[in-house]
Amino acid sequence: MRRISLFLLLPLLFGACNAISSLVHDDQVVAKVGDHKLYKSELERFIPNMIPAEDSARLAEQYINTWAMDLLYMEVAEAELSKGELDVSNELEDFRRSLLKYRYEQRYINDRLDTLVTDEQIRQYYQQHEADFVLKRPVLKVRFVDVMKDSPNKDAILKMMSSQEYDDVQRADTLAKSTALRYFDSSDTWMDAGELAKSFGLDYVEMLAHLKGDMIRYEPEERGDLMAAYVCDIQRTGTAPLDYCSARIRDILMSSRKHELMNSLERDLLNNALEKKNFVIYRNEE
Repeated sequence: MRRISLFLLLPLLFGACNAISSLVHDDQVVAKVGDHKLYKSELERFIPNMIPAEDSARLAEQYINTWAMDLLYMEVAEAELSKGELDVSNELEDFRRSLLKYRYEQRYINDRLDTLVTDEQIRQYYQQHEADFVLKRPVLKVRFVDVMKDSPNKDAILKMMSSQEYDDVQRADTLAKSTALRYFDSSDTWMDAGELAKSFGLDYVEMLAHLKGDMIRYEPEERGDLMAAYVCDIQRTGTAPLDYCSARIRDILMSSRKHELMNSLERDLLNNALEKKNFVIYRNEE
């Protein structure tokens, strides 16, 4: 195995990017592995401007070590692998083809993809595929708060967040955000019961067991806080509401359009090549 050497300029590990510039001259070597050299300019490109000296030193050390390790692996591989194992021309060509194909596909799609999805298109898809949107768990619209049990604002927040008056809800929002541990208002957006249950630290079945009327209240015995969610609406079973499914349907429609574009591209490429006799299939005739 060839002897491999690594030389680092230690001052680089203890200063900011500005310090690096003052310690080494332009094009000066800052590290070396065998015949490979790492220059100051390359190192500086990796380190962002205006970061603390400690972060700059850490990034410099990380980059130098990574750069060196890649080359050390390459040198030991070149020394130990057989001639056949060192031949990566086929793999490189396959990778080049895949990369060029991917880049052209992205340009083709970006140039032709219709990104407008109307509410009517979403509604039509929803109506035609209702069986695909059956709820696995309940969905809810809620306002959630986590507040200390001894907070002087606890009762006021709970009362106002469950009010039907806009001004009360606004005051609850302001008061909760300044005095509660956590607060969010999802009263206009459907939320999966499993996601809401994470805020309580419970599974959704246990969480819903604490639902009394239109309020979920949970007071952990070992803690000093109260978690509550005012339930503005809940749907436990059946087909999920349209507005809950809208984002998913939009993604489905966009994916379908991309798939159609790719099919069209492949058909056109094959047909054009066949017509121009640039693609010929030879068949044995008996």
